[in-house]
Amino acid sequence: MKLSILDQAPVLSGKTAQEALLESMKLAQFGEKLGYTRYWIAEHHDFPGLASSAPEVVLGYIGANTEKIRIGAGAILLPHYKPYKVAETFNVLATLFPNRIDLGIGRAPGGSAEASIALSGNFLENVRNMPESIKDLLHFLYNNYPSDQMFSKITAHPLPIVPPVPWILGTSEKSAIQAANYGTAYAFGHFMSEKDGMEIVNTYRNAFRKSGGIQKPEAIVTVSVICAETTEQAEELALSWFLSKIKIDTGEKTKGIPTIEEARNYSFTSDEKDRIKEMRKKMIIGNTKEVKEQLVDLQSAYNADEMMIITITNSYESRKKSYQLIAKELW
Repeated sequence: MKLSILDQAPVLSGKTAQEALLESMKLAQFGEKLGYTRYWIAEHHDFPGLASSAPEVVLGYIGANTEKIRIGAGAILLPHYKPYKVAETFNVLATLFPNRIDLGIGRAPGGSAEASIALSGNFLENVRNMPESIKDLLHFLYNNYPSDQMFSKITAHPLPIVPPVPWILGTSEKSAIQAANYGTAYAFGHFMSEKDGMEIVNTYRNAFRKSGGIQKPEAIVTVSVICAETTEQAEELALSWFLSKIKIDTGEKTKGIPTIEEARNYSFTSDEKDRIKEMRKKMIIGNTKEVKEQLVDLQSAYNADEMMIITITNSYESRKKSYQLIAKELW
């Protein structure tokens, strides 16, 4: 099974954003050593507990400190940016780190309404223009604008020998159909979707049209996993993440992922306990054998080409240990 890493650069309680980004680099190095296929970093804005506001910057740092693991954004939130600038940025990365760069494309705001306005003005209008933005971005990446169009006169220099590989990311049938129509690879966010993901990924595969990029449909499924040597340890690690997510969802500006002690001492309301039960449905939590069994079952259900794992715990060491245990058990 192909396994990859999705990172959000979490800032832990008592740690700094600088430490979080240093640990992201170490995680990419560790994943490369273990044999993970790729490392992606997400884009989030105005979240004090996440240091991933500029994935394109972090990728330069990650690329310079790794050798072969594929690296990419999961995702660049295209409504905030002009396609030409995104293409230039990722062409620079693909020139520096040949045949290693993935460009995930997303449409979520990645933050509050105020943050969206500060970034790009009328976000909803930009979302409506998303199909044209994707089309423009792909033309710039492939350097194949039709000669009768204005943008055929410009190029997103520098042109790498191997262009960045575009992926459309999403959690809906709409994103799956976009990926299929544009002939890109598709990454489905199982960990953040309430919909029938298997059917959505199947829609992508059935509707895929080759269009100058990849030769056949390719699908990643991203899942939240916490693995430890025992089920009890994994459950304890998960509690910190549940508390953090509850605080984020209620708009509280958390300063970092809570410690296990903070999570133990927190009095969860009945509504919050119900919320945790819902979150657990989209997560895999357990010892190595339990995690392996559930990952294999999930990959089979999705017929996924690759499983991408996001793991957030209360310590960077337990996060790395989780990825290590999974790799050891599956390979």
